[in-house]
Amino acid sequence: MEDNHIQSVFDRDLERIQALIMKMGGLVEMSILDAVKSLATRDEELAAQVRENDRKIDALEEEINEEAARIIALRAPTASDLRTVLTVMKISANLERVGDYAKNMAKRTSVLVQMSPIEGSAKSIRRMGQEVESMLKEALDSYFQRDAGLAQEVRQRDVEVDQMYNALFREFLTHMMEDPRNITACMHLHFIAKNIERMGDHVTSICEQVIYLVTGEMPEDSRVKEDRTAFVSMERDG
Repeated sequence: MEDNHIQSVFDRDLERIQALIMKMGGLVEMSILDAVKSLATRDEELAAQVRENDRKIDALEEEINEEAARIIALRAPTASDLRTVLTVMKISANLERVGDYAKNMAKRTSVLVQMSPIEGSAKSIRRMGQEVESMLKEALDSYFQRDAGLAQEVRQRDVEVDQMYNALFREFLTHMMEDPRNITACMHLHFIAKNIERMGDHVTSICEQVIYLVTGEMPEDSRVKEDRTAFVSMERDG
């Protein structure tokens, strides 16, 4: 009887932490869409809102980590339950990174609105951002539904994001070669596209954690990266 009580208390704790993940995921999805929209519409106010929302995302990650640590310390979860708690922590860390990349995009948007627009770039970046947001939504669905098959499908879609990034990279090179005055704007746009490509990598990581949670094993196949550019990748830039 006592074991049942302990399990029910753990289940309530887990429900709370998963509600926080759901809230955090929703904020991150919104940040991606708002970041690409602010670029497409040259909306500095919306870009500022994305930067402000990142604080809420960071606060949620901290709350999730504190709650997870409390559960581990007080509940001494079994191996399978511990795996669930650790998965939640890893998912929240990936969500926090995606939120950082959205914030970085918004920072560059505030600079880009002062420059002449590069034809077609904002639309292409918005399409790429919407694809990553859709992947993130399905990755989180795969977690809540414990659906390893869906997680694997989303994981494979990151190849499309890499291909979009490669196409944009070539576009920016063309614009820079055609007119040197485009170089500064294209460099900012390149790093925005790279931020989105990195978001896709973190969504892939979430999918791999879901597969591990459900099956007990990480995916055996290494996902092929399609980033063919020669640029040095950038991590956080503030």
